[in-house]
Amino acid sequence: QVQLVESGGGLVQPGGSLRLSCAASGFTLDYYAIGWFRQAPGKEREGISYFSSSDDRIYYAASVKGRFTMSRDNAKNTVYLQMNSLKPEDTAVYYCAAGRLATMRKTAYDYWGQGTQVTVSS
Repeated sequence: QVQLVESGGGLVQPGGSLRLSCAASGFTLDYYAIGWFRQAPGKEREGISYFSSSDDRIYYAASVKGRFTMSRDNAKNTVYLQMNSLKPEDTAVYYCAAGRLATMRKTAYDYWGQGTQVTVSS
């Protein structure tokens, strides 16, 4: 059974940090494009980071570049999102996804986790 499970969300003060994890089972992450997305209340789900195996690079949305870092541990079949200097506007449900095409477009991804809530508030 293909499954992605996110963890690590929570409540953090502005300027704080969190590290999200996304553990895969039923398939090998190394063979898929992996992306992180988020959805704030009343807004569309947006791509914030993805790993492209074609050029071995990680791409970030402008809104998180320089603050968020995506990484992967193939041995653990897990990807991470380190989030630093968090802002209230980062408050959202965060999702990881796996698919065939490395892109910020959510429609390109086949498998999704259930999401983890991140709330940035004082």
